[in-house]
Amino acid sequence: MNISERLIEYVKIDTKSEPESNTFPSSKKQFDLANLLVKQCTEMGLSAVNLDEFGYVTATLESNTDKNTPVLGLLAHMDTAPAMTGTNVNPQIIKDYDGKDIVLNEKENIILSPEKFPALNDVVGLDLIVTDGATLLGADDKAGVAIIMQTMEYFKNHPEIPHGKIRIAFTPDEEIGKGVDNFNVESFGADFALTIDGSKLGEIQYECFNAIGAKVLINGESVHPGTAKNKMVNAISLAFELDNMLPTNMRPQFTEGYEAFYHLDEIVGNVEKAEMDYILRSFDYDEIQNMKSVFTSAVEFLNKKYGDRIEITFKESYRNMREKIEPHMDIVNLAIDTLSSIGVEPVIEPIRGGTDGSRLSWMGLPTPNIFTGGMNFHGKYEYIPIQHMEKSQEFLTKFIENLTQTK
Repeated sequence: MNISERLIEYVKIDTKSEPESNTFPSSKKQFDLANLLVKQCTEMGLSAVNLDEFGYVTATLESNTDKNTPVLGLLAHMDTAPAMTGTNVNPQIIKDYDGKDIVLNEKENIILSPEKFPALNDVVGLDLIVTDGATLLGADDKAGVAIIMQTMEYFKNHPEIPHGKIRIAFTPDEEIGKGVDNFNVESFGADFALTIDGSKLGEIQYECFNAIGAKVLINGESVHPGTAKNKMVNAISLAFELDNMLPTNMRPQFTEGYEAFYHLDEIVGNVEKAEMDYILRSFDYDEIQNMKSVFTSAVEFLNKKYGDRIEITFKESYRNMREKIEPHMDIVNLAIDTLSSIGVEPVIEPIRGGTDGSRLSWMGLPTPNIFTGGMNFHGKYEYIPIQHMEKSQEFLTKFIENLTQTK
C-alpha cells in the first residue's frame, strides 16, 4: 500500500469529533479508525500495540542498534473537524495538476480555484487529492497518520538501517482541544516527540497561540413586540452590542502572523436567551490575559446598563509551546538540517492554532510540529499534493536516521 492509498482508506472512515459530547472520545466512530490502525500495526510487526478505553492507539518500533539513542515519539490525530461533515468522503485524484480551476462538484458549481487559493500555483505539475465538494477531505490529520504508518513500514522493510526506539500514538478529539486529556506521557516513554500535523511543504513549528475559550450566556426579557416598549430586553440585540464592543480590527479576518484575535465562533438564541462561544488567541501570554480583561470590562459595562443579564466564563485550552521547546532547540535544529538535506527549504512559522504538541510540551514532552503538505483544512476546498506527503515521509525517515547517527 502506498501513502496515497493509505490516506484514501483512512479519510473514508468518518471520525468527526463532537464538541458538545461528554464522553471521551467524543464520538464512538473514532474507534473505527483506531481498530483498523491496531490491525495494521500488528500485521506490520510493531510491538506493544495497544488501544485503550480512551481511544489512544500506541505501538513501538523497537530499536535495532546498540547506540544509546533517545526515544522518539511520533503522533497524529484521528479525528476530523466538526466544522464540516466527514461522512461519505469521496476523494478525487487530480493527476499532473495543470494550474487551472478544479471543478470539485459540477452540479453545485463548487470550484477549487487558484484565483481564490493562490497556493495552488505552487503545486502545478503535482498529483492532488481533493474533495468532491460535499465534505472535508480529512487530511488534517489522517495524512499525518498515513505518513507515520508509511514510515514504520519502511523501517520494518529495511532492517539494515539502524534506528533507535520509536513510539507512535494516534489520538482522538484533537480538533476539539481534548486530544491529550487522558494521554499518559510517562507510560508513552518518549524523550521528545513530533506531531505530524502541519500544512505546507517544509513547515517546522515550535510556537503556537495561547488559547482561551469564552462562553457568554445572556438572559433577556421576552414580551410581545406590540406591547414591548420599556419592557422587552432582546438577548440577541445584547449579543450584537457585546460583539461590537470588542476590537473590530482583532477579528480573525483582519489578522495574520503574530497578531492576536477574538473570534465569535458560534451564536444561538432568541429574545429570551442567547449563547455565544468565542475563542481568544495570542502568542503572548500577558496579551491574552489583557484580552480577557477587555472582554470582562465589556460584559461589566453591559450588566450595569441592563441589569446583570450577562454571564461569561473562560477556559484555557492550551499554552504557547515555545517556552517549553526552546530549551530543546537541538530537536528543531536537527529537523531544519534534515529538511535541507532532502532538498526542502525549511519554513519556520508560528502555528496560528494549536496541536496536541502544544499541550504535550507543557506536560513535559517537547513536541514540535511537522508538515504533511495538506492545505485549506476543515472545509470542502481541502487538498493535499501526494508528492508533499511523500516528502514528509522522506523527512521522517531521514530524521530518524540522522538522530541515530548524531547520538
